[in-house]
Amino acid sequence: MRLFSLLVATIFSLPLAAAELAYELEPRQIAADTWLLEGSTENFAASNGGNIVNVAFIVTDAGVVLIDTGISRRYGEALRAAIGRVTDKSIALVINTHHHPDHVFGNQAFSDVPIASLAHTRELLMEQGGAFADNMYRLLGDWMRGTEVLLPGETLEPGVREIGGHRLQLLAFSGHTGADLAIFDQTTGVLFAADLVFYQRALTTPQTPGLDVWLADLEALEKLPYRLLVPGHGPVATGREPFAQMRDYLGWLDGLLRAAVAEGQDMNEAMRAPIPARFAAISQTRFELTRTVSHLYPKYEARVFQRVDRQD
Repeated sequence: MRLFSLLVATIFSLPLAAAELAYELEPRQIAADTWLLEGSTENFAASNGGNIVNVAFIVTDAGVVLIDTGISRRYGEALRAAIGRVTDKSIALVINTHHHPDHVFGNQAFSDVPIASLAHTRELLMEQGGAFADNMYRLLGDWMRGTEVLLPGETLEPGVREIGGHRLQLLAFSGHTGADLAIFDQTTGVLFAADLVFYQRALTTPQTPGLDVWLADLEALEKLPYRLLVPGHGPVATGREPFAQMRDYLGWLDGLLRAAVAEGQDMNEAMRAPIPARFAAISQTRFELTRTVSHLYPKYEARVFQRVDRQD
């Protein structure tokens, strides 16, 4: 009898466990024809299923243009269902803004429609996607079940692309990953900045070619006549505050790293640097400072110190 009870309990617990791993995605309209699914400003965790990214879509006369696909196959499937609750139009195009897993690992749910990115984004995902997947499975477990890397099949070039009455200006940058796409919808005035802009959430630096490159990208982006800014992480904004915060934060990071190297600090000391009060309300500042130092400190040291085995 006890064995029977255990079997019954196990059988009836399986659907419940599956149901618990569900993304409750509710698109929010932010502009004409434009919808946002806003992620948490937390870090990847089993408690949030890795839902930390902003994903958006535009319902055009020619079909839906989807900007990024989220963290997993499971997320992508929930995303596709959420889009279907907003419109019965088919998906015309999926855009991957860059190769980080929280933005592209939902691609499998859209394998039957065109998925496009910058050429170098595809190359980076091909090179690094396997390692990203290993890390995400480690962090998120069953949330990632069935997720595999699906590369974009089409290549995007910078310029204006008109789709179903929306003029989409595609802008290629490199400050965040080396291959970063921003999309400015000239029809609605919405700027989809992807991870070139973090707002109220500390930025990540694993593949940045340099903070100076990122700052130059921000200068170019801010000149666009946008009415609404959608960052890759954090709340949308109508003003210039996200750019001011990004410039301030990147400038602080650069100054901190320069000073730490000049003072002969080791990496652990730099990681423990005080967080300025003005950044106290930004999510994940201590965590991302630790990561940034581990990513960038050796590069800052190399600017100052020459390896003795390479001296003439």
